[in-house]
Amino acid sequence: MATALMPEGESGNFIQRASTWPVGVKNYFEELQTEMRRVTWPSWKQVRATTVVVIIAVFAFAAYFAVIDEIFLSLINKLFNAFTK
Repeated sequence: MATALMPEGESGNFIQRASTWPVGVKNYFEELQTEMRRVTWPSWKQVRATTVVVIIAVFAFAAYFAVIDEIFLSLINKLFNAFTK
């Protein structure tokens, strides 16, 4: 069976990193909790208002692009019909 050859210092470095991994994960979640406590969360009223704005904007852009699409479709069809006659 083949074994991977590692340079002399690599195996010790891997073991050190592997042994400190749980500590790093624990520190990450502790810092995450601290940062989440610092976050200023929007009120329910702000969330609803911005959600309504986003939904209206999505429908407005959809309508705009539908109109532009129809215009370009009409122009391209007229162009093709002009050259195929």
